[in-house]
Amino acid sequence: MATSVTANFQSMLNEYLPNSLLQEEFIQRDWVLKNIEVDNSWGGGKIVVPFKSAGASSVEFGQLAAAGDIASSTYVRGSIDAYVEVWSTISFLQRDLYDAEGKTPEQTFLKLIPNEIESLLMYFKEVVSTNLLNGTHFASATVSGTVGGVLEVDHIDRFQLSQKFDLQDGNSAAVSVYVINVDVNGGTIAASTGAITVSLTRGGAAADISAYTTGQLARAYHPGVLTNGGFNSIRATLLSLANGGSATVHGQTKTAHRILQAVNISGAAITATNILDKLFDAYTDIRQKGRGNATNILMSFKHLGSVMKILEAQKGPYIVTKAPSASLYGWTEIEITTVRGAVKIVGIYEMDNDVIFLLDTKSMTFRTRGGFKKRVSPEGKEYFEVRANSGFSYIVDQCLFGELEVCKPGNNAVIHSISY
Repeated sequence: MATSVTANFQSMLNEYLPNSLLQEEFIQRDWVLKNIEVDNSWGGGKIVVPFKSAGASSVEFGQLAAAGDIASSTYVRGSIDAYVEVWSTISFLQRDLYDAEGKTPEQTFLKLIPNEIESLLMYFKEVVSTNLLNGTHFASATVSGTVGGVLEVDHIDRFQLSQKFDLQDGNSAAVSVYVINVDVNGGTIAASTGAITVSLTRGGAAADISAYTTGQLARAYHPGVLTNGGFNSIRATLLSLANGGSATVHGQTKTAHRILQAVNISGAAITATNILDKLFDAYTDIRQKGRGNATNILMSFKHLGSVMKILEAQKGPYIVTKAPSASLYGWTEIEITTVRGAVKIVGIYEMDNDVIFLLDTKSMTFRTRGGFKKRVSPEGKEYFEVRANSGFSYIVDQCLFGELEVCKPGNNAVIHSISY
């Protein structure tokens, strides 16, 4: 009969949670990082992002262009000045891991660690993906906060008990709150999207958040975002300033250069019954105005459901060349072909409902300093030991240092103002 395998916490952590596993799992779970180029070699410092502002365009009939009147290619220099840091943390209690002899049995480790890792990977992936796609806030209030701490939100799926986040609106300073209740079916409006209750302390009494209103765009942010910023998001990059996007891309003004301007298309007229026609109208529009190959259409599952209903009821001119396929990691893809070309429609949990992206994935690169990895101390330990009256615990920190580079925003498009 074999004896029980025992080892210390460090060796077990190395064996069952190596950095290579972190890297592979996170990329698999994030559609954006899986489908765009990922450069792991960034060692920090400024990255120059060159944009081709104009191409050679001197063409004249019956004569040569004058030597002093030739339109040559011009380039502008954008830059990424520093990477964004994101940290996730998990804690293990010593008494949950050790046996009577003070060692870490493999059986105990295998029972506890996989579940914790799975939960952490899912949550960390959603946070990173939501930030890359939609920007700094991860949810918005649909009804103003109450004296009793209740806040109705547009993405109840992004909240869980004990979660900490910052709540802010246009005329109230940010306040750190903790979720003490999640009501998936709660809410006072007809199209209820769920409600949470928050406290000023973890597990404490409900807090008065009546100052945070929808009129002032009350929103929820992950801790640190308001102070330190988040990733350069696809939403901010593609939307014009007038439609809620940023004024610049990597330090260069969008309106000064065509290549920095994604095609913006109003989706105000989109409904559940015409969404597929509108998508292909938008696809035609970008083929006329834009460049590149924006054949990936990213949308929320709400919109994907509408598309699938249309395809099921009446395909018409649409040919499904790849049936809906659900990924284990949280997205569903459908490939459709018409006389106007083939596109891949992708539904992912992290997308907001008011926008749809038409992406040329070759126009983007995620620059990172080694990707996802565990924090390592100067002594080589991949955990931090904490001593308390209740016993010892081991804290493991994972990090991601990086930034999204969009070198050709004009190759992409965004449908905005969708409200059905």
